[in-house]
Amino acid sequence: MEENQKATAAEQATEVKEEEKVKTPKKKKKNEWEEKYNAEHDQYLRLYAEYDNFRKRTARERDRLVGDGVAKAIEAILPAIDNLERAIAAAPEGEEGMKSGVEMVLRQLLDSLKNIGVTPIGEKGEKFDPNRHEAIMHIEDPELGEDEIVEVFQRGYVYKEETVIRPAVVKTVN
Repeated sequence: MEENQKATAAEQATEVKEEEKVKTPKKKKKNEWEEKYNAEHDQYLRLYAEYDNFRKRTARERDRLVGDGVAKAIEAILPAIDNLERAIAAAPEGEEGMKSGVEMVLRQLLDSLKNIGVTPIGEKGEKFDPNRHEAIMHIEDPELGEDEIVEVFQRGYVYKEETVIRPAVVKTVN
């Protein structure tokens, strides 16, 4: 009987070793698949990040190019706006019909510019900003505030409150 038990124990030990042999290749195969999955997942994440950076960079570049195009187009229109403002200022008395017609055209043009994000800068009473204004005259007056605009010779314009298309030409005080 002892021999039978020893034989049975030997057979069981052999079966356990065979099962371990079967499990070892499966584990090895599983580790290979995990490594392959992890490598491909890492590659996917890197590709996704690269694409996201490309998309953001392209959007910034597109916005910059559109802004540059708008600025160039507005620069071409500004002399006409200046001439309309001069025509209104120089209109002789008795020509109210012509003056109001020119004012309507100017107002319509300025509203169109505002709709695309272009706004005028350099109003009387505004604080002087060297990034947005060009001072060509300076006076002293104790009654007025410091670095205040007292006269506007030529209005300036900005696109979306950040890109100066043309600085305002002004007279400052104090």
